[in-house]
Amino acid sequence: METVKINENIVVGGGRLTLFGGPCMAESLELCLETAGYLKELCRELDVQYVFKASYDKANRSSGASRRGPGLAAGLEMLGAVRREFGVPVITDVHESGDVAAVAAAVDVLQIPAFLCRQTDLLVAAGASGRPVNIKKGQFMAPEDMLGAVEKVRSTGNRQVMLTERGSSFGYHNLVVDMRSLVTMRGFGVPVVFDATHSVQLPGGLGNASGGRREFVFPLARAAAAVGIDALFAEVHPRPDQAWSDGPNSLDFQTIREVLAKVRELHDLQ
Repeated sequence: METVKINENIVVGGGRLTLFGGPCMAESLELCLETAGYLKELCRELDVQYVFKASYDKANRSSGASRRGPGLAAGLEMLGAVRREFGVPVITDVHESGDVAAVAAAVDVLQIPAFLCRQTDLLVAAGASGRPVNIKKGQFMAPEDMLGAVEKVRSTGNRQVMLTERGSSFGYHNLVVDMRSLVTMRGFGVPVVFDATHSVQLPGGLGNASGGRREFVFPLARAAAAVGIDALFAEVHPRPDQAWSDGPNSLDFQTIREVLAKVRELHDLQ
C-alpha cells in the first residue's frame, strides 16, 4: 500500500493512526481554535497523528436557507490561523474546480465531498494541485467503483490519494455501513479512512436539515478499526447541540476521547 505524506511528521498508512477531526463548519475562529487545541493535546496523549478538519463552505446543505459557513476568503483565513497557532496540518472540502488553487495554497489536504466523488474536473484539478487528496465514497457508490475516482487523481501524476467510507444510502433518510468496503478500497493500494460521524447521519431526516444517531458512532468506529483503517474521521464540537451543521451526529470532547482511545487500541492490534 502506498502511504500519504501530509507533512514531514505525519504519514497516513505508515503504521500510526491518524485523526481527521474538527467541527463540520468553520463557524468562527474561536471555535476552530478551541477544538483544534483540545484535539491536538488529546492526540498527543494517545500517540495519534492529528489533522484539523473544518469546512469553509457547506455547499450541499439540505435547505438553501441553511448556514453555509464563512466562505472562501474568510474560511481559509480561519484555517490558516489554526495552522499558525498550533502547527497542525489542515484538511477541508473543496466543491469547485475554480477554488482548488486558492484552497491548495492554504491547507495541507484537499477533500472531495461524497456527492462530488465522480466529478472528473474537480478530481483532476485536486490531483494537479500536488496536495494529498482524500476522496469520500459517495453514498450511491459501490466501493469497487471508487477505483475510477482514484485513477482520475493519479492521472495527474499525484499518487497521494486516500479513500473514505461514510456510509451508503439505505432507503430514504438513512445510511448503512458495509465494512467490506474498507477491505475493497484498501485493495486499490491507498490508505482508507472511516468517517464515523457522517456514517450515522440521517440525510434530510429533519425535513430541512440532516439528523443523526451519534449513539452509533462508538460501535461503528470500533468495528471499522477491527477491520482495518489508517485514519479516523470525526466531526467534533464542544457543544454539538449548538452546532450550525451536523450537530446530531457530531461528538463532544469527552466522547471523542473515549472513541479515539478505543479505536487506537484496536488499530494497534493490526
